[in-house]
Amino acid sequence: MLAGVCGGIADFFEIDPTLVRAGYAILTCFSAAFPGILLYILLCFIMPKSEL
Repeated sequence: MLAGVCGGIADFFEIDPTLVRAGYAILTCFSAAFPGILLYILLCFIMPKSEL
């Protein structure tokens, strides 16, 4: 919810953003947190901004 990364992914795949956020949180916890946080930061800069 900080940069809208999970919401943007959910919008692209037309699924519930809550499921994407929960999946991301679980993945981050089970991968020692660092790769998940790094991926989120990278996607924050790579993903295009919403036009809404």
